[in-house]
Amino acid sequence: MPDAAARRWIAARGRWGQAGICAALGAAAALGQAPWGLWPMTVIAFAGVYGCFSVAIGWRRAVWLGLAAGTGYFAVALSWIIEPFLIDVARHGWMAPFALVFSAVGFALFWAGAQGIARRLGGGVILWAVLLTLSEALRGWLWTGFPWAQPGHVLISTPMLHWASVGGALLLTFAVLIAGAALWHLTLGRRIAGGAALAVLGALFLAAPLSGPAPLPGPDAPIVRLVQPNVPQAEKWDPAHMQDHFDRQMRFTHAGGVPDLIVWPETSVPGLLNHAGEILDAIAGAARGAPVVLGVQRAEGARYFNSLLLLDGQGNQSALYDKHHLVPFGEYVPFGDLLGRFGIRGLAQQAGYGYSPGPGARLIDMGPLGSALPLICYEGVFARDVAAAPGRADFMLLITNDAWFGQLSGPFQHLAQARLRSAEQGLPMIRAANTGVSAVIDAAGQITADIGLGQAGYLDVALPPPAPPTLYARRGDWPALALLALLGGVAALMHRRRNLGLRRR
Repeated sequence: MPDAAARRWIAARGRWGQAGICAALGAAAALGQAPWGLWPMTVIAFAGVYGCFSVAIGWRRAVWLGLAAGTGYFAVALSWIIEPFLIDVARHGWMAPFALVFSAVGFALFWAGAQGIARRLGGGVILWAVLLTLSEALRGWLWTGFPWAQPGHVLISTPMLHWASVGGALLLTFAVLIAGAALWHLTLGRRIAGGAALAVLGALFLAAPLSGPAPLPGPDAPIVRLVQPNVPQAEKWDPAHMQDHFDRQMRFTHAGGVPDLIVWPETSVPGLLNHAGEILDAIAGAARGAPVVLGVQRAEGARYFNSLLLLDGQGNQSALYDKHHLVPFGEYVPFGDLLGRFGIRGLAQQAGYGYSPGPGARLIDMGPLGSALPLICYEGVFARDVAAAPGRADFMLLITNDAWFGQLSGPFQHLAQARLRSAEQGLPMIRAANTGVSAVIDAAGQITADIGLGQAGYLDVALPPPAPPTLYARRGDWPALALLALLGGVAALMHRRRNLGLRRR
């Protein structure tokens, strides 16, 4: 039997051999993430991960294999994480290998725990997929959360993105995992169970486009200008280059006709807002009556904030938003006063021990354009930061400085998650990035126009309208969590009854 032969082959590899196989499979699974986009490889790799789990004897072996698979996966998917430490090699370079290793192993612990619990509860396709999905939900919440590179993100570039409007990233992750496990069973000749599961997923894949495209901009849609200066992070605060970079943004602001809104990226204003009066006057003059959104830093006593500022058509400061979800060890350091004595400071901080968090999500009145939900960089990764808004916006407004993420995978993965937020909420997004990718995204998560990575320029784009609120916009992760709880409970109950039947024999 193919099933028995596969089990014997895996079992013969031993503890370290199985771990090596799982680590390699995890690394292969990561190739479905942007920019590689090999999502079928992800499904195939998870089939192998489930196969190793299915033959694991005891929960300790299942934990060990989950740790190996997760480490391989996150080491590849988050390989960009070393890039911020290489901006200032003399100061932070020594941290780069530790950051990658600790991140990969630390996040893999969630998979290890999920596989251990699944084995203790009897294993099986449903329990494995449910618990691994729930472990990803926990990874996105605990210790401020880091829901980057979830397995379901590999489907962002496929028609399956539509189902994020129903169950968000968790539903997509469950679909990837259950497809992998079903493929394993189908390969081993269990055609009924594996074939049925894959048939359902295939139907969902084919049915997604039937939902129709997002609403299109009308002839009188507002025109938004994205400004992308393409400033290398190593030069961003260098006095020898700051004026040239600022002048470049001013040229892009003044060029061509006058749009309805101009958007500069995160921390695009040199210096602090507290002393930027003349700079803001110059920007307003270059905008020729158009409102401008700017990324700027500001101080309030000893506290510093990473902020988004709206200048109205007359150059007045009409709205200010302070970023509230900060990057640990990037924008602030936990126990900063203590660790600062040892030279450990946040990568992005300019003074003190990092930024202070703002009061929370808010909406900004953008006049004729409607209301905007402002997001700064990292906040676009969190669906809960979008859901925390006090009301429904007409569009999301994200400014970011992806120069921190290098030129390989990080910027593209960040962009993919912006697309996911739009699909979840049924809201368009304006995304201005320092080095790219700047883009306008419609309410279905599709990019309507962009400025590529590493390019300097500007782009005038019609703002797409919002779609009606999606199920995810109304209920968040609860429908997906309810489905996972139901499926997990039924699977655990069936396993218990099966064991009771065996004991009676």
